[in-house]
Order: sequence, then structure tokens, then C-alpha cells
Amino acid sequence: MIVVMKPGATQAEINAVIQRAEGLGVKTHPIYGDNRTVIALVGDLTRISREAFNAMDGVHETVRIQEPYKLSSRTAHPHDTIIEVMGVKIGGPEVVVMAGPCSVESRAQIIEAAIGVKEAGAKILRGGAFKPRTSPYSFQGLGVKGLEYLAEAREVTGLPIITEVTTVETLPIVAEYADILQIGARNMQNYGLLHAVGKVQRPVMLKRGMSGTVEELLMCAEYIVSNGNYNVMVCERGIRTYETSTRNTFDLNAVPVLKQRSHLPVVADPSHGTGYREYVPAMSRAAVAAGADALILEIHPDPDNAVSDGRQSLDLKEFADLMTSLRRIAAALDRSVAPAQPAPLATVAPAPLVKAIA
Repeated sequence: MIVVMKPGATQAEINAVIQRAEGLGVKTHPIYGDNRTVIALVGDLTRISREAFNAMDGVHETVRIQEPYKLSSRTAHPHDTIIEVMGVKIGGPEVVVMAGPCSVESRAQIIEAAIGVKEAGAKILRGGAFKPRTSPYSFQGLGVKGLEYLAEAREVTGLPIITEVTTVETLPIVAEYADILQIGARNMQNYGLLHAVGKVQRPVMLKRGMSGTVEELLMCAEYIVSNGNYNVMVCERGIRTYETSTRNTFDLNAVPVLKQRSHLPVVADPSHGTGYREYVPAMSRAAVAAGADALILEIHPDPDNAVSDGRQSLDLKEFADLMTSLRRIAAALDRSVAPAQPAPLATVAPAPLVKAIA
């Protein structure tokens, strides 16, 4: 249930509603808007009388929330959530592009990639330091050293970084370096990890599981939000179907469905959604046209020699060309994609590109 306060309701009136609800044993989540405040009540509501709350000073009305994902639903929060990271706003009129390699392989590789994607207009650098792989014999990432390289790339370019956290045990060290925490598809329903990131004040991007429904994705987002972290974005990255011509089936339907049902920013991942670089540009443009708030793309200076996901990675020129076309699509929808940024960057001492051993 939500308690909708009147425009101009005082803080004392808001506090009175919160105290009354918590006195009845339910959790309260006040949502402060530009014009009015909404207080979400979550828990056992059998003792809650809507009439009693409607009669309180400053209350406009109470509304039952039918969706099981109470705090993530658009009913509770009619306006889009905008998440700001180092000045980058995700969920607003600008379509934000996150780009970088699947895995951090070396200092030189991630800095070259970071400079390249920034110059093309990316606003956030992606790169994996801890990699959950299908095979235990595949490259598992550089770990803490990879985080250190990402931090150096951020210092060089000014780009905030998004990187995956795979376990509760590694969460503290990843949160120390990352600006955005990524929960990968394999961990969408890792409830212990969802609880833990809900208590960390870092924005979170939650990827849809390989066989997860839209409702299951939003329920998993609810775990994070209900633990106090409201800066959550949800990511469509393709689902497993009977189709074998692509790595996954990129569920473009999910983008407008998520936008209708939830206020959380929606990210699209055409790289994992297709698994083949030749399809990534078309599906990136389609995702922007469908209303995605951000894209996360795999970009590598030398995709054919990448240690992971090279087949779905664009090189730097292909990425720059894609960004040019995305600007045209966004403009047609009264949105924008950041322009190319050939601005001078901090110089970095050269280091040999050493390919990590799988």
C-alpha cells in the first residue's frame, strides 16, 4: 500500500504517518517527489486501516499496490528514477552508453579501451575483474589487480566504472573501486548477494537471468530496493530459448514492458543478447528506439584476440561508427547520445599489452 501525501504536506505530517505505520509493524519507504511525497508501506498490512490513514492530516489518499514488487513498481513511484554517477545521469533524456571489454586483461588494454570509448562518446567504462565463467578452465579475471587497472583508467579518462560483483565475500573490495556494481545474469537470484548490495550505497545494475521472466527480474530488484538501496537499474541481456542462430534471444519486448511496469532505469545489452558483433549495431539502435535508458556494450581494441567474448565485441572504429548512428536514432525520439569527445586526456606511461592466459 502507498500513502499519498497532499502537495505541501509538512514534514511533521509525513513523520506522523511513518510513526503510525511503523508502530503497526510495517516497514516504511518515503519517496520524496517534486510536488508531493509518497510513503510505501511494506509487510503485513492486515492491521492497516486505509480509512484511518486517509483521515490523518496531510494525507491525500491511500492506494493498494497490486504488483508483488511494491517499491519497484510505477504505482508506488510514478516518475522515472534518475541515477546520477559522477555527473552522469541514467534514466533521463540522455541515452547513456557504457562500453569497454568483457574482461580486464592488462593495464594497457583497459586504458586503451577507456580512451577509445570516451573519445567515441561513452559515458561509463565497463570491464570485468571477477568473471563467472561457464567453464572452470576459462579465464576468471585478474581480480583485485583488474580493479586497480580500472581505477587507473578512470583517473586517466574521468569515466566512472561499472564492474561485476560475483560473491558476498568480494563485495567490499569491489565496492571500494567500482562506481556501479553489476549483478550478472547467473546471480540474478542470488538472494544473499542481493541483500548485501542492498545495504551498500553504490548504484546497482541487475541483469536479467538467462531464463528469468520480467516479473522475476523486478522481484529481484525489489530485494535490493527493500534493503535500502534505491539506485537500481535493470538490464535486458537476452534469454535462453530454442533458437540457436544467436547466443541468446534478445528480448526487445522487455524494454517497453519494464518501462511501463517500473520506474527503474532500463539498460539493454545487445552484446550478450546476440553474441555476434555483426548484429550488435542493429539491436543497439532498436533498443534505443524501444526506449532503453542506457546501453552496455562490449568493446575491445583487438576483439579477435580477446580472452573472453571477443566474438561479440566491437572494435573501437566499429563502436565510433555505431555511436554516430545512435545519435540520429535518439534525436528522432527527442533524446540524445553524448557527442564524440576528442578532448586531450592525461598522458599515461606506455606498458606492453600482455594477453592474459586462459
